[in-house]
Amino acid sequence: MTARTDAPADRLSPPADDALARGLRGFGPIGILAISVILLVGNDSYVPLGGMLVLVWAWRSHTPWRELGFIRPRSWISTAVGGVALGIAFKFLMKAIVMPLFGADPINHAYHYLAGNRAALPGAIWMMIIGAGFGEETVFRGYMFERLGKLFGCGGRAKTLIVLITSTLFGLAHYSGQGLAGAEQGAITGLLFGTIFAITGQIWLPMFAHAAFDLTALAIIYLNLEPNVAHLIFK
Repeated sequence: MTARTDAPADRLSPPADDALARGLRGFGPIGILAISVILLVGNDSYVPLGGMLVLVWAWRSHTPWRELGFIRPRSWISTAVGGVALGIAFKFLMKAIVMPLFGADPINHAYHYLAGNRAALPGAIWMMIIGAGFGEETVFRGYMFERLGKLFGCGGRAKTLIVLITSTLFGLAHYSGQGLAGAEQGAITGLLFGTIFAITGQIWLPMFAHAAFDLTALAIIYLNLEPNVAHLIFK
């Protein structure tokens, strides 16, 4: 008697598709509701509820995680080091050159309470790494690129349009908490992280870069160096 060899494959096969999964992947009432809910809660940087909902959506809609950019990089070390270096350099570029050209206030008043505030550091670090690095990138890059890609396709023009749309949404998501300067910075960072994601199809580099960008901002604020960095080039 020959032993069966297909049992493990049977156990690992994905569940049969169903109406709810198809609805979540589509753009009918269920799909639009899912997008709306995820976007509405996706800007809470302290509790990354939006990012977690995206993972639940992927599981329940039978969407492979790789379609959200969760693809193992060739080198975790190179990706992490490259992302961190990019995030740090980009933050100094934004603070010292780009935002002064926009006439932004050197002080980020929304987060100035963190200056010298040691008690608030653990929560702030959590917010920058988990809330922003994981949560916002999962929502605005992974999830929204997947959703808009299903609408517009994956060609060069479609990707350019998706980068512009997601960057605009990312900027608007920062307006209520940080005002016009926050929206401008959010849109510009969205353009960079979105372009990286559009080119690579992988979310890890934008995640590392985003977390490093925000942690660098936190360090500048905590050490009360905002005016110094903002006036580094333009006195």
